Amino acid sequence: MLEDCQSLSDEEIVGRVRAGETRLYELLMRRYNQRLYRTIRSVISSDVDAEDVLQEAWVRAYEHLEQFAGRAAFSTWVTKIALYEAFGRARKGKRLQALEDDDGEIMAEARQGMTNADDPEKQAMRDELGQVLQSAVDGLPETYRSVFVLREVEQLSTVETAQCLSLSEEAVKTRLHRSRALLRRDLETRMGPAVVETYAFMGHRCDRVVATVMERIGRLIPRR
Repeated sequence: MLEDCQSLSDEEIVGRVRAGETRLYELLMRRYNQRLYRTIRSVISSDVDAEDVLQEAWVRAYEHLEQFAGRAAFSTWVTKIALYEAFGRARKGKRLQALEDDDGEIMAEARQGMTNADDPEKQAMRDELGQVLQSAVDGLPETYRSVFVLREVEQLSTVETAQCLSLSEEAVKTRLHRSRALLRRDLETRMGPAVVETYAFMGHRCDRVVATVMERIGRLIPRR
């Protein structure tokens, strides 16, 4: 059945899930698992915790599916839910400190917490560059990292990124510019093919999250 519904739009799938075809929710998950995982991973430093938050985000989205009004794209709506869950998990680990002053500048304390990226010249193989890039992106302050991942890794437009993060378009442009400046120049010039591998989330990992979430959703459906 799922194979026959691949061509449905997100909005059509949402409508049918609301009407009781819960199994179709899997299609939405498989369409956006990688984007959501990468988005969450830009906030949460642990792969394991990021996967756990991803599951929670999908369950939360299902529980509030009736609230999706279509004013924004479903992908934007569910990305905002994922970010909300990610920031909530981050706050549980430690109290978030303000990273910016009134002009949007990164505070000195945040800069001091940044880690240095490995020197890409020491990498012998291009497939190692993806890991180096991921390490460098992890070293960005959180407010810049989310913008960088959505714009450069997920290739969202400025408008979409602004909607997901509840920022102005100008703020997105500014943070993206500053995030690039904070990454090493020689790393930036070589990110090319490797950037798409950052925070990869496909194959069995995607299958595992889909299976777990669908099982949890199944328990939410009232028995008749």
